[in-house]
Amino acid sequence: MIKITYFVHGTTTDNEKGLCTGWMPGELSELGIKQAKELGHLVSEKFDGFFCSDLKRASDSAQLGFGNKYKIIQDKRLRECNYGDFNQTAEEKIDYKKYIDTAFPKGESLKDVAKRIKNFLNFLKKEYNNKHIAILSHKAPQLALEVLLNGKTWEEAIKNDWRNTKSWQPGWEYVIKNF
Repeated sequence: MIKITYFVHGTTTDNEKGLCTGWMPGELSELGIKQAKELGHLVSEKFDGFFCSDLKRASDSAQLGFGNKYKIIQDKRLRECNYGDFNQTAEEKIDYKKYIDTAFPKGESLKDVAKRIKNFLNFLKKEYNNKHIAILSHKAPQLALEVLLNGKTWEEAIKNDWRNTKSWQPGWEYVIKNF
């Protein structure tokens, strides 16, 4: 068994404009910088490994919040969904349910993200068995964890996403057993 505590990056300038950043680097806003620093102070758990997406907004958040406590390991499998032609498009224009099986134009589908995340989880099972791991990443990888580890359908994961209810919290817990 492996315990995962999942964190999301701080607010970006794109978030404040209502845009989906996708595979673009993304810059933390002033609020995002403050959130990342505060998150590091809110969390007292100890981790056996700390991983983050290699996209700038996630790696900056991880460094600002946890860089003084952990060696942060970047992993591109933890990237946000590649929205392709929709990178930096208005969030309100994207119907995520349409892209569960079908790739965004010149991008990837949510199931493609799940394949990346499943590959990462298999890596964790080999290298971090019986450990507590921290991950700092994005929306689509977290939805994939809901599907892979909590047995939700993609439709349920999208509908019940904390971003829809504005119910942020300082970390979500997941457990890798078998999937």
